[in-house]
Amino acid sequence: MTIKKNFPKILWLIFSSSIFFIILYLALFYYTKKAEQLVYKDSVEHFDNEIHKLLDLESKPILVAINNDTNWDEFVNFIKTKDQVWFNQTIGNELEIYDAEYLGAYGADKNFIIRTPTPAIKSLDFIPKTAMDAVDDEGIKKFYLKIPEGIVEVTGAAIHPSDDPLKTKTPTSGYFFVVRLMDNQFVESLQHITNSKIQLAATDYVLKPEKSTIHSVFDLKDSAGKVIGKLVFQRDFEVYFDYTTRLLYVIIIAFFIILLLNLYYTRKFVYYPLYLVRRVLETGNKKAIRLLKRTNGEFSYIGNLFEENNNQKMELITAKIRAEESDRLKSAFLANLSHEIRTPMNAINGFTDLILNTDITETEKLEYLTVIEKSGKNLVSIIDDLIEMSKIDSNQIIPNYTQVNLESCMNELYETVKVTIQNKDIEFILINSSLPAAFNIVTDDIKLKQVIINLLTNAIKFTDKGMVTFGYEIDEQNQLIHFTVRDTGLGIDEVEHKNIFDRFKRVDSDVSIKVGGLGLGLAISKAYIELLGGSITLTSKVGEGSTFYFSIPLQYAKVEQITVRPVNESETTKSERKVILIAEDDNINYLLFQKMMQHKNYEIIRAINGQVAVELCLGNPNIDLVLMDIKMPILDGFQAIEQIQPIRPNLPIIAQTAYSSSEDKAKIEKAGFADYITKPLNRERLFELLDYYLDPSKKTQ
Repeated sequence: MTIKKNFPKILWLIFSSSIFFIILYLALFYYTKKAEQLVYKDSVEHFDNEIHKLLDLESKPILVAINNDTNWDEFVNFIKTKDQVWFNQTIGNELEIYDAEYLGAYGADKNFIIRTPTPAIKSLDFIPKTAMDAVDDEGIKKFYLKIPEGIVEVTGAAIHPSDDPLKTKTPTSGYFFVVRLMDNQFVESLQHITNSKIQLAATDYVLKPEKSTIHSVFDLKDSAGKVIGKLVFQRDFEVYFDYTTRLLYVIIIAFFIILLLNLYYTRKFVYYPLYLVRRVLETGNKKAIRLLKRTNGEFSYIGNLFEENNNQKMELITAKIRAEESDRLKSAFLANLSHEIRTPMNAINGFTDLILNTDITETEKLEYLTVIEKSGKNLVSIIDDLIEMSKIDSNQIIPNYTQVNLESCMNELYETVKVTIQNKDIEFILINSSLPAAFNIVTDDIKLKQVIINLLTNAIKFTDKGMVTFGYEIDEQNQLIHFTVRDTGLGIDEVEHKNIFDRFKRVDSDVSIKVGGLGLGLAISKAYIELLGGSITLTSKVGEGSTFYFSIPLQYAKVEQITVRPVNESETTKSERKVILIAEDDNINYLLFQKMMQHKNYEIIRAINGQVAVELCLGNPNIDLVLMDIKMPILDGFQAIEQIQPIRPNLPIIAQTAYSSSEDKAKIEKAGFADYITKPLNRERLFELLDYYLDPSKKTQ
């Protein structure tokens, strides 16, 4: 009786339990299908992106090589001479570099000139003129063609002189095409690179998606953009969601057993995996993927799919980072400096050896020491230029805009340079502006002065007798300041004008060889001017001289009208036993300071590191001036002045540094140093600074 009473309840329980499990399974089936669709779609997208990136990387060496060849002056000359021997011996030997079966050249008139004969491609002239029109528009063009031998991949580029890397300044000299036959070997190579099966299909090919594979279709387009064929990439994608349907029947047949164990197994095999799938779909949690892989059945496969998806993402990110790093490395600053560095070093070592190991007169000794001093300055100048050019290439230099009194700036430059040409028969003139600047201007004072000094130095170098002039004019209408530096010296041949601002390029002449240098001055000047938003040009004739014009934007600092300040002239002051602290850890440098100042009436104290310098300055109020080395142990010069200034704000501290760029000077000024002196030490500059800062009348100003 009890059984009969309970039977309907049991039936109801069985029925309700079966409905529960069916609903639960349908929910599981729904989420599984959704996960399948999402993972499959995401995997197809990543596979397609991967294929396109790999094809781009596979073509990269050809693009780099063809860009180098078509910017080759000898190639431009070949188009004119049609020297087949040169082509076969030079370009013909590059088939292995391009991994191609055909290298062909066409003239500027789009007519066929020559090609490299290979057994794979026997056709001679098959490049359409429309393709050359596309090359004219784009510079380098990659497309595909159908020829009797089959479908070929064609990469074409316009031929231009080496001084026109952007291929925009001069008309096209000719065309160069690299052709690769898409045969079995080509397809096998692509299969190896892409780790997929490849099929060369017709234009009417229709992709039929399959659950077990993922596909990517790459259209093969001719130069006009018309599809002439397709590359179909296929990779296995094993997903066994058919088990879901089978499990449905198993659950229906065995639901009595599942009914008894549902509390345990439902939690373990249904809810928990679904929770992990949801976490992965919502947040991409890696721990959830690992746990999902440890589960049974479909969820394990889903975990594998999620893991594969994540791995593909990471591989793409890594490939992108490596590609960007490769681009940065390709722009690294490389140059051969052996000759210019060895020249001053040879003089320094040679004359030092003569002084040390031979009997010479005092006159000869002074003569040798003068040569050593000059060679040392030349070597420092070379190193400074190299460091500055390296900073320019790595984009480490930014303008430091300040208010500049333009009239005073020009007068100061005139007085500075005038002193250096007293031994030359040159008339040096500062041309006054017909419309001077009404207000202070806003620009980078240091870089502007460096540009003008570079141009004046060049003008003086190449002018033994005659005139060197410079000046500026305000162009209110175009909001520009036009500067001019003119000389009546050697002059520059017109064919050299295009190279004059290139680094390491000089006009080849006896004078240029005599004056030496790396040829970086004009390159640095051009970089500075462009950094300030301006431009520079040149006019010159051999035997008549040269004129450099450059312009920078005109921006007034709207303050009161300016007055021209006279250039400061150093005044010699007699010291009365002034106390000077020299913070220098190097014994040789300290000895040099001692020898330079031994005949002066100074009391010298030494600090062997920055910490000692701080202690001496704070503990000795009699110290009148500090010569502070920037690079020292324990505390460097910047750290030392940070501790000294708050206690002794009126103590003049002069930085001594091996760095001499405009950025280093700005950093020294910002740190609070009264002034600076660069290494190698200049004796006249040292005494000029000491006289100025130890003069009581000037210290109170």
